[in-house]
Amino acid sequence: MASRRNVQYSRLSTDDDDEYDGSRSRRYDPRFDYSPKAFDKIPWRSIALALFLLCLGLLLLFLSLFIFTGHMGGETAQAFGLLVLGILAFLPGFYETRIAYYSWRGAEGYRFASIPDY
Repeated sequence: MASRRNVQYSRLSTDDDDEYDGSRSRRYDPRFDYSPKAFDKIPWRSIALALFLLCLGLLLLFLSLFIFTGHMGGETAQAFGLLVLGILAFLPGFYETRIAYYSWRGAEGYRFASIPDY
């Protein structure tokens, strides 16, 4: 097996921020751009979705409660289905609404940037 001994290798830079070709020019990367205005943007559609999920979850939970207690007609299998769907809708709606409320109140550690924007 033949080996190549006459290969000219170039030493890699020790700085992680350098480009591979060795040029010192920096390209603009918006992922690492910090602007305080990004934290002040209110994600209205996400908050509306969170409120919708919260109300839908509460409605489904109340319907399952009424079926369980006998105030409304239905089988227990339907009540369990509504209970599971109500929990699945209520939890993310409550979580996002709570973050939006605490951000609006100005509580420490809560920002509108914590809510994903769609």
